[in-house]
Amino acid sequence: MAFAGFLSDTDIKAALAGCSAADSFSHKTFFKACGLASKSADELKKAFAIIDQDNSAYIEEEELKLFLQNFAAGARALTDKETKTFLAAGDSDGDGKIGVDEFTALVKA
Repeated sequence: MAFAGFLSDTDIKAALAGCSAADSFSHKTFFKACGLASKSADELKKAFAIIDQDNSAYIEEEELKLFLQNFAAGARALTDKETKTFLAAGDSDGDGKIGVDEFTALVKA
């Protein structure tokens, strides 16, 4: 998958298992469990580029909904509630999307 070789397969599986039920996703818990929280700013820019599927320089709501699928093909989509909570946590300037600096701050928070 997109994060193969970037994050440990074991960590990814554990992180996904921790949020497999609907409405159980917590970005803080997920970022720690999968190993993103310990990555450098440059590595987080690479992670951002993977998640920014349309290469718009922003992660929009639809990309957040499918966030977990960047880590494993069979992963579930986030619920609308989870997606909105995730977006609100990362969108510090209120423009309805998450830029690379906002993403880095969100992962490191």
